[in-house]
Amino acid sequence: MNENADICNHCRNMIREKNLGSSWLVFYKQQRFTSRPQSGGKTLLTANTTPFVYLWWLGAKGMKMSRHISTGPSSFIPENEIIGAMPLSDSTVMFLDEEFSSRVDNLTQVMGLHPHYLQAFLRCHYYLLRMDGPLPLHYRHYIAIMAAARHQCSALVCQHVQEFEQIGVCSDWLRGLEFCPQRLRNLNEINKILAHRPWLITKQHIQALVKTGEHSWSLAELVHAVVLLAHFHALASFVFGSGVNPDPEVTEVNGVTNDLCPPAMAGLCTCHLTNGNRANGNPLRNPNTGSELEALMERMKRLLEEREDDDASEEEMFTRFEKEKKESLLVVSAGFVEEVVPPSPVARFVDDPSFGYQDFARHGEDNPPTFKAQDYSWEDHGFSLVNRLYSDIGHLLDDKFRTACDLTYYNMASHEGVDTSMLRRALFNYVHCMYGIRYDDYDYGEVNQLLERSLKVYIKTATCYPERTTRRMYDSYWHQFRHSEKVHVNLLLMEARMQAELLYALRAITRYMT
Repeated sequence: MNENADICNHCRNMIREKNLGSSWLVFYKQQRFTSRPQSGGKTLLTANTTPFVYLWWLGAKGMKMSRHISTGPSSFIPENEIIGAMPLSDSTVMFLDEEFSSRVDNLTQVMGLHPHYLQAFLRCHYYLLRMDGPLPLHYRHYIAIMAAARHQCSALVCQHVQEFEQIGVCSDWLRGLEFCPQRLRNLNEINKILAHRPWLITKQHIQALVKTGEHSWSLAELVHAVVLLAHFHALASFVFGSGVNPDPEVTEVNGVTNDLCPPAMAGLCTCHLTNGNRANGNPLRNPNTGSELEALMERMKRLLEEREDDDASEEEMFTRFEKEKKESLLVVSAGFVEEVVPPSPVARFVDDPSFGYQDFARHGEDNPPTFKAQDYSWEDHGFSLVNRLYSDIGHLLDDKFRTACDLTYYNMASHEGVDTSMLRRALFNYVHCMYGIRYDDYDYGEVNQLLERSLKVYIKTATCYPERTTRRMYDSYWHQFRHSEKVHVNLLLMEARMQAELLYALRAITRYMT
Protein backbone atom coordinates (compact mmCIF):
# COMPACT_ATOMS: atom_id res chain seq x y z
CA MET A 1 0.00 0.00 0.00
CA ASN A 2 1.38 3.37 -0.99
CA GLU A 3 1.72 5.38 2.18
CA ASN A 4 0.22 8.50 0.59
CA ALA A 5 -2.78 6.74 -0.91
CA ASP A 6 -5.42 8.13 1.44
CA ILE A 7 -4.22 11.70 1.88
CA CYS A 8 -6.12 14.38 0.04
CA ASN A 9 -4.39 17.66 -0.68
CA HIS A 10 -6.48 19.51 1.91
CA CYS A 11 -5.26 17.17 4.64
CA ARG A 12 -1.68 17.18 3.44
CA ASN A 13 -1.70 20.98 3.56
CA MET A 14 -3.17 20.89 7.06
CA ILE A 15 -0.50 18.46 8.24
CA ARG A 16 2.12 20.73 6.69
CA GLU A 17 0.68 23.77 8.46
CA LYS A 18 0.67 21.92 11.79
CA ASN A 19 4.26 20.85 11.17
CA LEU A 20 3.38 17.25 11.87
CA GLY A 21 5.90 15.91 9.36
CA SER A 22 5.61 12.29 8.24
CA SER A 23 5.56 10.65 11.67
CA TRP A 24 1.79 10.14 11.46
CA LEU A 25 2.29 8.01 8.34
CA VAL A 26 4.46 5.55 10.23
CA PHE A 27 1.95 5.40 13.06
CA TYR A 28 -1.03 5.03 10.73
CA LYS A 29 0.59 2.30 8.65
CA GLN A 30 1.30 0.31 11.82
CA GLN A 31 -2.40 0.43 12.69
CA ARG A 32 -3.68 -0.01 9.13
CA PHE A 33 -5.60 -3.25 8.59
CA THR A 34 -7.05 -6.25 10.30
CA SER A 35 -9.15 -8.96 8.69
CA ARG A 36 -11.70 -11.54 9.60
CA PRO A 37 -12.70 -14.69 7.69
CA GLN A 38 -16.00 -14.78 5.85
CA SER A 39 -18.03 -17.61 4.41
CA GLY A 40 -16.50 -19.20 1.35
CA GLY A 41 -12.98 -18.68 2.63
CA LYS A 42 -12.82 -15.05 1.45
CA THR A 43 -11.49 -12.26 3.62
CA LEU A 44 -13.26 -9.01 4.32
CA LEU A 45 -10.81 -6.24 5.10
CA THR A 46 -11.94 -4.02 7.95
CA ALA A 47 -10.52 -1.06 9.82
CA ASN A 48 -11.79 -1.91 13.28
CA THR A 49 -10.36 0.76 15.59
CA THR A 50 -7.96 2.36 13.13
CA PRO A 51 -9.89 5.61 12.47
CA PHE A 52 -10.51 6.05 16.19
CA VAL A 53 -6.82 5.54 16.98
CA TYR A 54 -6.05 7.97 14.16
CA LEU A 55 -8.40 10.51 15.75
CA TRP A 56 -6.68 10.06 19.08
CA TRP A 57 -3.23 10.57 17.55
CA LEU A 58 -4.23 13.73 15.68
CA GLY A 59 -5.96 15.03 18.81
CA ALA A 60 -2.80 14.47 20.79
CA LYS A 61 -1.02 16.70 18.27
CA GLY A 62 -3.35 19.56 19.11
CA MET A 63 -5.76 19.25 16.17
CA LYS A 64 -9.44 19.82 16.90
CA MET A 65 -11.25 16.53 16.40
CA SER A 66 -14.79 15.29 16.15
CA ARG A 67 -16.00 11.89 17.27
CA HIS A 68 -18.13 11.62 14.18
CA ILE A 69 -16.96 9.43 11.31
CA SER A 70 -18.56 9.88 7.90
CA THR A 71 -20.42 6.78 6.82
CA GLY A 72 -23.26 6.09 4.44
CA PRO A 73 -23.39 6.62 0.67
CA SER A 74 -21.75 10.07 0.71
CA SER A 75 -19.28 11.93 2.89
CA PHE A 76 -20.90 15.21 1.77
CA ILE A 77 -24.59 14.41 2.21
CA PRO A 78 -26.30 13.25 5.43
CA GLU A 79 -27.32 9.63 5.14
CA ASN A 80 -30.90 10.28 6.18
CA GLU A 81 -31.37 12.69 3.26
CA ILE A 82 -30.38 9.98 0.80
CA ILE A 83 -32.28 7.12 2.43
CA GLY A 84 -35.36 9.32 2.79
CA ALA A 85 -35.30 10.49 -0.83
CA MET A 86 -37.96 9.80 -3.43
CA PRO A 87 -38.52 6.06 -3.91
CA LEU A 88 -37.24 4.43 -7.08
CA SER A 89 -39.80 3.51 -9.70
CA ASP A 90 -40.94 -0.09 -10.01
CA SER A 91 -39.16 -0.40 -13.37
CA THR A 92 -35.86 0.81 -11.86
CA VAL A 93 -36.17 -1.58 -8.91
CA MET A 94 -36.94 -4.43 -11.32
CA PHE A 95 -33.92 -3.50 -13.45
CA LEU A 96 -31.61 -3.47 -10.43
CA ASP A 97 -33.05 -6.79 -9.28
CA GLU A 98 -32.64 -8.50 -12.65
CA GLU A 99 -29.33 -7.07 -13.79
CA PHE A 100 -27.46 -6.19 -10.60
CA SER A 101 -28.85 -8.80 -8.18
CA SER A 102 -30.64 -6.07 -6.18
CA ARG A 103 -27.29 -4.61 -5.11
CA VAL A 104 -27.70 -0.87 -4.67
CA ASP A 105 -24.21 0.58 -4.27
CA ASN A 106 -23.38 4.00 -2.88
CA LEU A 107 -23.15 5.59 -6.32
CA THR A 108 -26.65 4.36 -7.22
CA GLN A 109 -28.05 5.59 -3.90
CA VAL A 110 -26.68 9.11 -4.37
CA MET A 111 -27.80 9.23 -7.99
CA GLY A 112 -31.15 7.90 -6.80
CA LEU A 113 -31.92 11.37 -5.44
CA HIS A 114 -33.07 11.83 -9.04
CA PRO A 115 -34.83 8.57 -9.95
CA HIS A 116 -35.80 9.62 -13.47
CA TYR A 117 -32.18 10.34 -14.36
CA LEU A 118 -30.96 7.20 -12.59
CA GLN A 119 -33.10 5.06 -14.87
CA ALA A 120 -31.59 6.65 -18.00
CA PHE A 121 -28.08 6.32 -16.56
CA LEU A 122 -28.46 2.64 -15.65
CA ARG A 123 -29.79 1.71 -19.09
CA CYS A 124 -26.78 3.33 -20.77
CA HIS A 125 -24.25 2.08 -18.19
CA TYR A 126 -25.50 -1.50 -18.45
CA TYR A 127 -25.56 -1.43 -22.25
CA LEU A 128 -21.96 -0.19 -22.41
CA LEU A 129 -20.66 -2.87 -20.07
CA ARG A 130 -22.81 -5.95 -20.60
CA MET A 131 -24.89 -5.95 -23.76
CA ASP A 132 -23.80 -6.97 -27.26
CA GLY A 133 -21.14 -4.65 -28.62
CA PRO A 134 -17.87 -4.54 -30.54
CA LEU A 135 -15.65 -5.16 -27.50
CA PRO A 136 -15.40 -8.31 -25.35
CA LEU A 137 -16.55 -7.97 -21.74
CA HIS A 138 -13.12 -8.09 -20.11
CA TYR A 139 -11.85 -5.34 -22.43
CA ARG A 140 -14.75 -3.11 -21.35
CA HIS A 141 -13.97 -3.40 -17.65
CA TYR A 142 -10.25 -2.94 -18.23
CA ILE A 143 -10.90 0.24 -20.20
CA ALA A 144 -13.14 1.41 -17.34
CA ILE A 145 -10.23 0.80 -14.95
CA MET A 146 -7.83 2.75 -17.19
CA ALA A 147 -10.25 5.68 -17.42
CA ALA A 148 -11.06 5.89 -13.70
CA ALA A 149 -7.38 5.58 -12.79
CA ARG A 150 -6.57 8.81 -14.65
CA HIS A 151 -8.33 10.62 -11.78
CA GLN A 152 -7.20 8.18 -9.08
CA CYS A 153 -10.83 7.18 -8.54
CA SER A 154 -10.14 4.02 -6.56
CA ALA A 155 -13.85 3.47 -5.88
CA LEU A 156 -14.53 2.93 -9.60
CA VAL A 157 -11.23 1.16 -10.19
CA CYS A 158 -11.94 -1.35 -7.43
CA GLN A 159 -15.47 -1.98 -8.66
CA HIS A 160 -14.26 -2.88 -12.13
CA VAL A 161 -11.23 -4.79 -10.90
CA GLN A 162 -13.73 -7.07 -9.17
CA GLU A 163 -15.94 -7.23 -12.26
CA PHE A 164 -12.86 -8.13 -14.32
CA GLU A 165 -11.81 -10.85 -11.88
CA GLN A 166 -15.28 -12.37 -11.92
CA ILE A 167 -15.04 -12.87 -15.69
CA GLY A 168 -12.14 -15.17 -14.88
CA VAL A 169 -9.70 -14.40 -17.71
CA CYS A 170 -6.34 -12.65 -18.05
CA SER A 171 -5.95 -11.90 -14.33
CA ASP A 172 -2.30 -10.93 -14.91
CA TRP A 173 -3.52 -7.73 -16.58
CA LEU A 174 -4.49 -6.44 -13.14
CA ARG A 175 -0.83 -6.25 -12.16
CA GLY A 176 -0.54 -3.12 -14.30
CA LEU A 177 -0.56 -1.73 -17.81
CA GLU A 178 2.70 -3.43 -18.73
CA PHE A 179 0.94 -6.79 -18.35
CA CYS A 180 -2.00 -6.07 -20.65
CA PRO A 181 -1.90 -6.48 -24.44
CA GLN A 182 -0.22 -3.85 -26.60
CA ARG A 183 -3.59 -3.22 -28.22
CA LEU A 184 -5.00 -1.90 -24.94
CA ARG A 185 -1.81 -0.02 -24.12
CA ASN A 186 -2.21 1.82 -27.40
CA LEU A 187 -5.27 3.50 -25.85
CA ASN A 188 -3.09 5.27 -23.28
CA GLU A 189 -2.57 8.33 -25.46
CA ILE A 190 -6.21 9.09 -26.17
CA ASN A 191 -7.14 8.11 -22.61
CA LYS A 192 -4.91 10.79 -21.09
CA ILE A 193 -5.79 13.41 -23.73
CA LEU A 194 -9.54 12.84 -23.42
CA ALA A 195 -9.32 12.93 -19.63
CA HIS A 196 -7.35 16.16 -19.38
CA ARG A 197 -7.12 18.10 -22.69
CA PRO A 198 -9.61 16.64 -25.18
CA TRP A 199 -9.13 19.55 -27.62
CA LEU A 200 -5.75 18.01 -28.54
CA ILE A 201 -7.33 14.93 -30.16
CA THR A 202 -6.67 14.83 -33.91
CA LYS A 203 -7.38 12.48 -36.78
CA GLN A 204 -3.72 11.39 -36.53
CA HIS A 205 -4.47 9.85 -33.11
CA ILE A 206 -7.33 7.92 -34.70
CA GLN A 207 -5.18 6.82 -37.62
CA ALA A 208 -2.48 5.53 -35.27
CA LEU A 209 -5.04 3.25 -33.59
CA VAL A 210 -6.83 1.87 -36.63
CA LYS A 211 -3.68 1.32 -38.72
CA THR A 212 -1.28 -0.48 -36.41
CA GLY A 213 -1.13 -3.91 -37.97
CA GLU A 214 -1.90 -6.76 -35.61
CA HIS A 215 -2.72 -4.35 -32.80
CA SER A 216 -5.21 -2.28 -34.80
CA TRP A 217 -8.71 -1.30 -33.75
CA SER A 218 -11.76 -1.31 -35.97
CA LEU A 219 -13.72 1.95 -36.01
CA ALA A 220 -16.62 0.25 -34.23
CA GLU A 221 -14.30 -1.03 -31.48
CA LEU A 222 -12.68 2.38 -31.18
CA VAL A 223 -16.03 4.16 -30.81
CA HIS A 224 -17.02 1.68 -28.06
CA ALA A 225 -13.69 2.33 -26.31
CA VAL A 226 -13.99 6.12 -26.63
CA VAL A 227 -17.51 6.13 -25.18
CA LEU A 228 -16.30 3.98 -22.26
CA LEU A 229 -13.36 6.31 -21.59
CA ALA A 230 -15.52 9.44 -21.65
CA HIS A 231 -18.20 7.74 -19.55
CA PHE A 232 -15.81 6.81 -16.75
CA HIS A 233 -13.83 10.06 -16.80
CA ALA A 234 -17.13 11.89 -16.29
CA LEU A 235 -18.36 9.37 -13.72
CA ALA A 236 -15.20 10.02 -11.68
CA SER A 237 -16.25 13.69 -11.61
CA PHE A 238 -19.61 12.70 -10.18
CA VAL A 239 -18.10 10.34 -7.59
CA PHE A 240 -15.67 12.96 -6.25
CA GLY A 241 -18.06 15.89 -6.71
CA SER A 242 -20.81 14.19 -4.70
CA GLY A 243 -18.45 12.73 -2.10
CA VAL A 244 -19.54 9.17 -2.92
CA ASN A 245 -17.98 6.83 -0.38
CA PRO A 246 -16.37 3.53 -1.35
CA ASP A 247 -18.77 0.66 -0.78
CA PRO A 248 -18.35 -0.75 2.73
CA GLU A 249 -17.75 -4.37 1.78
CA VAL A 250 -14.74 -4.96 -0.42
CA THR A 251 -13.77 -8.61 -0.74
CA GLU A 252 -10.37 -9.90 -1.66
CA VAL A 253 -10.47 -11.96 -4.84
CA ASN A 254 -7.37 -13.94 -5.79
CA GLY A 255 -5.29 -11.55 -3.70
CA VAL A 256 -5.41 -8.77 -6.30
CA THR A 257 -7.89 -6.42 -4.66
CA ASN A 258 -5.99 -6.24 -1.37
CA ASP A 259 -3.61 -3.40 -2.11
CA LEU A 260 -5.89 -1.64 -4.61
CA CYS A 261 -9.09 -1.47 -2.61
CA PRO A 262 -8.72 -0.69 1.09
CA PRO A 263 -11.95 -0.89 3.08
CA ALA A 264 -14.09 2.21 3.07
CA MET A 265 -13.59 2.93 6.76
CA ALA A 266 -9.82 2.55 6.65
CA GLY A 267 -9.68 4.69 3.53
CA LEU A 268 -11.20 7.70 5.25
CA CYS A 269 -8.98 10.73 4.98
CA THR A 270 -8.49 13.35 7.66
CA CYS A 271 -11.11 15.52 6.00
CA HIS A 272 -13.73 12.79 6.60
CA LEU A 273 -12.81 12.64 10.26
CA THR A 274 -12.42 16.25 11.28
CA ASN A 275 -14.91 19.01 11.90
CA GLY A 276 -14.19 20.52 8.49
CA ASN A 277 -15.65 17.65 6.48
CA ARG A 278 -18.58 15.93 8.16
CA ALA A 279 -21.53 14.73 6.15
CA ASN A 280 -23.87 14.77 9.12
CA GLY A 281 -22.52 17.87 10.78
CA ASN A 282 -23.41 21.47 10.09
CA PRO A 283 -21.96 22.56 6.76
CA LEU A 284 -20.20 25.87 6.37
CA ARG A 285 -22.90 28.50 6.53
CA ASN A 286 -22.95 31.95 5.06
CA PRO A 287 -24.82 34.38 7.32
CA ASN A 288 -26.34 35.97 4.20
CA THR A 289 -27.77 32.76 2.71
CA GLY A 290 -31.26 34.21 2.44
CA SER A 291 -30.11 37.30 0.59
CA GLU A 292 -27.84 35.13 -1.56
CA LEU A 293 -30.80 33.13 -2.83
CA GLU A 294 -33.00 36.17 -3.31
CA ALA A 295 -30.24 37.93 -5.24
CA LEU A 296 -29.88 34.94 -7.58
CA MET A 297 -33.63 34.85 -8.15
CA GLU A 298 -33.61 38.57 -8.91
CA ARG A 299 -30.75 38.23 -11.39
CA MET A 300 -32.59 35.43 -13.20
CA LYS A 301 -35.69 37.59 -13.45
CA ARG A 302 -33.72 40.57 -14.73
CA LEU A 303 -31.85 38.48 -17.34
CA LEU A 304 -35.13 37.07 -18.59
CA GLU A 305 -36.49 40.57 -19.08
CA GLU A 306 -33.29 41.79 -20.76
CA ARG A 307 -33.35 38.90 -23.24
CA GLU A 308 -36.36 40.43 -24.94
CA ASP A 309 -34.56 43.73 -25.53
CA ASP A 310 -31.05 42.40 -26.17
CA ASP A 311 -30.17 42.49 -29.87
CA ALA A 312 -26.43 41.97 -29.44
CA SER A 313 -24.48 41.53 -32.65
CA GLU A 314 -22.65 38.34 -33.54
CA GLU A 315 -19.39 40.13 -32.79
CA GLU A 316 -20.63 41.16 -29.34
CA MET A 317 -21.74 37.58 -28.56
CA PHE A 318 -18.29 36.31 -29.56
CA THR A 319 -16.62 38.93 -27.36
CA ARG A 320 -18.70 37.81 -24.37
CA PHE A 321 -17.62 34.20 -24.95
CA GLU A 322 -13.96 35.16 -25.18
CA LYS A 323 -14.24 37.19 -22.00
CA GLU A 324 -15.77 34.26 -20.09
CA LYS A 325 -13.21 31.84 -21.50
CA LYS A 326 -10.33 34.06 -20.35
CA GLU A 327 -11.91 34.68 -16.95
CA SER A 328 -12.06 30.92 -16.41
CA LEU A 329 -8.25 31.06 -16.24
CA LEU A 330 -8.57 33.02 -13.01
CA VAL A 331 -10.78 30.38 -11.39
CA VAL A 332 -8.31 28.33 -9.39
CA SER A 333 -8.74 25.99 -6.45
CA ALA A 334 -6.90 27.54 -3.53
CA GLY A 335 -3.75 25.66 -2.57
CA PHE A 336 -3.69 23.47 -5.66
CA VAL A 337 -1.92 25.64 -8.23
CA GLU A 338 0.51 23.46 -10.21
CA GLU A 339 0.43 20.89 -7.41
CA VAL A 340 0.61 17.21 -8.29
CA VAL A 341 -1.60 14.87 -6.28
CA PRO A 342 0.52 12.11 -4.70
CA PRO A 343 0.47 8.68 -6.37
CA SER A 344 -2.00 6.02 -5.32
CA PRO A 345 -2.17 2.23 -5.73
CA VAL A 346 -4.19 2.67 -8.93
CA ALA A 347 -1.15 4.32 -10.55
CA ARG A 348 -0.24 0.95 -12.05
CA PHE A 349 -3.02 1.60 -14.57
CA VAL A 350 -1.80 5.11 -15.46
CA ASP A 351 0.64 5.99 -18.21
CA ASP A 352 2.39 9.39 -18.08
CA PRO A 353 0.91 10.44 -14.69
CA SER A 354 2.42 13.94 -14.96
CA PHE A 355 0.09 14.74 -17.88
CA GLY A 356 -2.84 16.67 -16.41
CA TYR A 357 -5.37 19.38 -17.06
CA GLN A 358 -4.27 22.67 -18.56
CA ASP A 359 -6.58 25.55 -19.38
CA PHE A 360 -7.85 25.67 -22.95
CA ALA A 361 -6.96 29.35 -23.19
CA ARG A 362 -3.52 29.97 -21.68
CA HIS A 363 -1.86 33.36 -21.31
CA GLY A 364 0.93 34.08 -23.79
CA GLU A 365 0.51 30.87 -25.78
CA ASP A 366 -0.87 29.89 -29.15
CA ASN A 367 -4.21 28.40 -28.21
CA PRO A 368 -6.22 25.90 -30.26
CA PRO A 369 -9.15 27.29 -32.23
CA THR A 370 -12.53 27.49 -30.53
CA PHE A 371 -14.78 24.48 -31.18
CA LYS A 372 -17.87 25.92 -32.87
CA ALA A 373 -20.91 23.88 -31.91
CA GLN A 374 -22.76 24.92 -35.07
CA ASP A 375 -20.01 23.21 -37.13
CA TYR A 376 -20.04 19.95 -35.18
CA SER A 377 -22.76 19.25 -32.63
CA TRP A 378 -23.94 16.18 -30.78
CA GLU A 379 -27.45 16.43 -32.23
CA ASP A 380 -26.45 16.87 -35.88
CA HIS A 381 -23.18 14.98 -36.12
CA GLY A 382 -22.00 13.02 -33.06
CA PHE A 383 -25.26 11.16 -32.48
CA SER A 384 -25.52 9.75 -36.00
CA LEU A 385 -21.84 8.74 -36.15
CA VAL A 386 -21.80 6.90 -32.83
CA ASN A 387 -25.12 5.21 -33.57
CA ARG A 388 -23.91 4.03 -36.97
CA LEU A 389 -20.73 2.45 -35.60
CA TYR A 390 -22.13 1.17 -32.28
CA SER A 391 -25.79 0.37 -32.68
CA ASP A 392 -28.30 1.97 -30.26
CA ILE A 393 -25.75 3.57 -27.94
CA GLY A 394 -26.47 6.94 -29.53
CA HIS A 395 -30.12 6.75 -28.44
CA LEU A 396 -29.14 5.80 -24.89
CA LEU A 397 -26.55 8.57 -24.63
CA ASP A 398 -28.96 11.10 -26.08
CA ASP A 399 -31.64 10.10 -23.58
CA LYS A 400 -29.15 10.47 -20.73
CA PHE A 401 -27.98 13.91 -21.91
CA ARG A 402 -31.51 15.19 -22.39
CA THR A 403 -32.75 13.80 -19.08
CA ALA A 404 -30.00 15.57 -17.10
CA CYS A 405 -30.49 18.87 -18.95
CA ASP A 406 -34.30 18.85 -18.89
CA LEU A 407 -34.67 17.54 -15.35
CA THR A 408 -36.56 20.00 -13.16
CA TYR A 409 -38.88 20.06 -10.17
CA TYR A 410 -39.72 23.75 -10.71
CA ASN A 411 -38.18 24.86 -7.43
CA MET A 412 -35.05 26.51 -6.08
CA ALA A 413 -34.37 25.88 -2.41
CA SER A 414 -37.57 27.04 -0.66
CA HIS A 415 -39.05 28.72 -3.75
CA GLU A 416 -41.56 26.79 -5.84
CA GLY A 417 -42.88 27.31 -9.34
CA VAL A 418 -39.48 28.46 -10.65
CA ASP A 419 -38.24 27.99 -14.22
CA THR A 420 -34.62 26.88 -13.75
CA SER A 421 -33.81 26.32 -17.45
CA MET A 422 -31.62 29.45 -17.57
CA LEU A 423 -29.52 28.25 -14.63
CA ARG A 424 -29.23 24.70 -15.96
CA ARG A 425 -28.02 25.93 -19.33
CA ALA A 426 -25.47 28.26 -17.70
CA LEU A 427 -23.99 25.31 -15.77
CA PHE A 428 -23.80 23.08 -18.84
CA ASN A 429 -22.41 25.78 -21.15
CA TYR A 430 -19.83 26.95 -18.61
CA VAL A 431 -18.26 23.48 -18.63
CA HIS A 432 -18.20 23.52 -22.44
CA CYS A 433 -16.71 27.02 -22.37
CA MET A 434 -13.81 25.76 -20.22
CA TYR A 435 -13.30 23.06 -22.86
CA GLY A 436 -13.27 25.64 -25.66
CA ILE A 437 -16.75 24.84 -27.06
CA ARG A 438 -18.91 27.79 -28.07
CA TYR A 439 -22.62 28.03 -28.89
CA ASP A 440 -23.18 31.06 -31.09
CA ASP A 441 -26.79 31.47 -29.92
CA TYR A 442 -25.89 31.67 -26.21
CA ASP A 443 -25.10 34.87 -24.32
CA TYR A 444 -22.10 34.00 -22.15
CA GLY A 445 -22.65 37.18 -20.18
CA GLU A 446 -25.32 35.21 -18.32
CA VAL A 447 -22.70 32.90 -16.85
CA ASN A 448 -21.11 35.65 -14.76
CA GLN A 449 -24.52 36.82 -13.64
CA LEU A 450 -25.72 33.38 -12.52
CA LEU A 451 -22.65 31.51 -11.30
CA GLU A 452 -20.89 32.93 -8.25
CA ARG A 453 -17.13 32.56 -7.93
CA SER A 454 -17.25 29.79 -5.30
CA LEU A 455 -19.54 27.79 -7.60
CA LYS A 456 -17.15 28.31 -10.51
CA VAL A 457 -14.25 27.05 -8.41
CA TYR A 458 -16.28 23.97 -7.52
CA ILE A 459 -17.30 23.39 -11.16
CA LYS A 460 -13.75 23.68 -12.45
CA THR A 461 -12.37 21.41 -9.75
CA ALA A 462 -15.03 18.70 -10.04
CA THR A 463 -14.84 18.75 -13.83
CA CYS A 464 -11.16 19.25 -14.61
CA TYR A 465 -9.35 17.67 -11.65
CA PRO A 466 -12.09 15.95 -9.61
CA GLU A 467 -9.66 14.12 -7.34
CA ARG A 468 -9.02 17.48 -5.65
CA THR A 469 -12.66 18.13 -4.73
CA THR A 470 -13.28 18.65 -1.01
CA ARG A 471 -16.30 18.95 1.23
CA ARG A 472 -15.33 22.54 1.89
CA MET A 473 -15.70 23.35 -1.82
CA TYR A 474 -19.04 21.54 -1.92
CA ASP A 475 -20.29 23.52 1.07
CA SER A 476 -18.98 26.86 -0.22
CA TYR A 477 -21.76 27.56 -2.70
CA TRP A 478 -25.58 27.66 -2.69
CA HIS A 479 -25.83 27.49 1.10
CA GLN A 480 -29.61 27.48 1.16
CA PHE A 481 -30.13 24.82 -1.51
CA ARG A 482 -31.00 21.18 -0.91
CA HIS A 483 -28.37 18.47 -1.31
CA SER A 484 -30.47 16.96 -4.10
CA GLU A 485 -30.10 20.24 -6.01
CA LYS A 486 -26.32 20.08 -5.67
CA VAL A 487 -26.39 16.49 -6.89
CA HIS A 488 -28.35 17.76 -9.90
CA VAL A 489 -25.50 20.23 -10.49
CA ASN A 490 -23.11 17.27 -10.52
CA LEU A 491 -25.29 15.40 -13.01
CA LEU A 492 -25.13 18.41 -15.34
CA LEU A 493 -21.35 18.72 -14.90
CA MET A 494 -20.89 15.00 -15.57
CA GLU A 495 -22.98 15.01 -18.74
CA ALA A 496 -21.47 18.27 -20.01
CA ARG A 497 -17.98 16.87 -19.53
CA MET A 498 -18.81 13.57 -21.20
CA GLN A 499 -20.42 15.29 -24.17
CA ALA A 500 -17.42 17.63 -24.55
CA GLU A 501 -15.00 14.68 -24.65
CA LEU A 502 -17.20 12.85 -27.14
CA LEU A 503 -17.50 15.88 -29.42
CA TYR A 504 -13.74 16.23 -29.75
CA ALA A 505 -13.18 12.48 -30.21
CA LEU A 506 -16.03 11.96 -32.66
CA ARG A 507 -15.00 15.01 -34.70
CA ALA A 508 -11.51 13.51 -35.01
CA ILE A 509 -13.00 10.18 -36.11
CA THR A 510 -15.18 11.98 -38.67
CA ARG A 511 -12.17 13.82 -40.06
CA TYR A 512 -10.25 10.54 -40.29
CA MET A 513 -13.13 8.90 -42.15
CA THR A 514 -13.37 11.76 -44.64
